[in-house]
Amino acid sequence: MALAHADPDIQIDLITTVNGNTDVESATILAGELVRRLGLGGVRVVKGAAASLTHPEIFRTPAAIVLALADGAQPPATGYAAVEIARHVMDHPGEITIVAIGPLTNIAAALALEPQLARNVAEIVVMGGIFFGTMPDRTMPGEFNVWVDPEAAAAVLRSGAPQRWVGLDVTLKVRLTRDDAKRMMAANTSFGPFAGEATLAWIDHGLASEPGAQDGDSCALHDPLAVAVVTHPELVEFVDAHVSIVTGDGPARGVMITDLLRSATPPKANCRVAAAVDARGFTQHFLNLMTGL
Repeated sequence: MALAHADPDIQIDLITTVNGNTDVESATILAGELVRRLGLGGVRVVKGAAASLTHPEIFRTPAAIVLALADGAQPPATGYAAVEIARHVMDHPGEITIVAIGPLTNIAAALALEPQLARNVAEIVVMGGIFFGTMPDRTMPGEFNVWVDPEAAAAVLRSGAPQRWVGLDVTLKVRLTRDDAKRMMAANTSFGPFAGEATLAWIDHGLASEPGAQDGDSCALHDPLAVAVVTHPELVEFVDAHVSIVTGDGPARGVMITDLLRSATPPKANCRVAAAVDARGFTQHFLNLMTGL
């Protein structure tokens, strides 16, 4: 969100939240807190899906430490994320890019609500998936954002909407170090030091939770890379692909099957996937904007 706000070529029209690596209520409170910190008071935050499409019975509630922030955060607007996404795209045909940095539940629901959405959205940029490798944990065989709601991800891929997927193949290569965090902390701005402190805390958390992980003394910039490709496509190389997803609750939940269209009779491409990244160029872009915010 901060990177999108700092980019002079991006206009944030709408922020929606979704169940994913936190519950949707927490995501909404924290989004409202970031809106307050960034001075984005004119942008609506709309709460989205509390659970995946096929498991509405599985939902979570906020922790007390997050609820304590609610009074100071910008409160969410009324309505439902899927409805507001569909409405906004249809009100501005061909003009809106959706950047999805969580599970795709809201996007799939919006596509179901409005059959013309896929034709009227300029593009959907997704942070999600892994296309040229496998996950290292058998308990989560699909990349997290896809694994949480593979049915929603499959629906987006089937929709025909123009879409680019920025997966772990590239996002794990763009990392913030402790020195990068200190550079943000030294910025004489209102947001940079906060971002630097949060980065150091996240690196420490990663070391504690996965002490044996490679590059453990840094953190990956998954979501910001998806934001950056909207205005800086030169940072990432994309290739056409036909991607399908293993759905359901079996041991391969969320696994992506990538066809790079090299056979004599290839399927029709349904997306473009990130294959390579200019990691240094992206990191400089990120730090230049964050230290000025």
